[in-house]
Amino acid sequence: MKQTVKKKYRLKISAATENLEIIRDFINRLAKKAGFNDEQVDQIELSVDEACTNVIKHAYKYDARKMIEIDVFIDPEKIEIMITDRGNGFDLSKLAKPKLDEFIKHARPGGLGIHLMKKLMDKVKFNIEPGKKTQVSLIKYRSQKGSKK
Repeated sequence: MKQTVKKKYRLKISAATENLEIIRDFINRLAKKAGFNDEQVDQIELSVDEACTNVIKHAYKYDARKMIEIDVFIDPEKIEIMITDRGNGFDLSKLAKPKLDEFIKHARPGGLGIHLMKKLMDKVKFNIEPGKKTQVSLIKYRSQKGSKK
């Protein structure tokens, strides 16, 4: 039986908005290296950017002394990006479903991060341990097999 090779990459970086560019570059390079096309790379990059922006803004309240951990796992089937923070966490069930027409009408920034992640990625999983850590797992499959689409 052939064993699949899973590659792992890690970035641990200060939760500062100016570091979002470094995070995007890191993800962009790895997604390209993994063989995803330009559109998929853009979707993966935007999803990670949204997740990290949520960490900076909500989990850490712009405290750049805190760290974001990003683990990337690449295998022949998919890329999985796990973003971990040590904030207080949140209750997924209390997040309101965004009213897209309101966002468009008022051109209001923010509030669509999780919605966008779910639209752009094949799987989005949350592991929330209140007061300890929150992990967001973003998965994109190479083929449509196994994806939600």
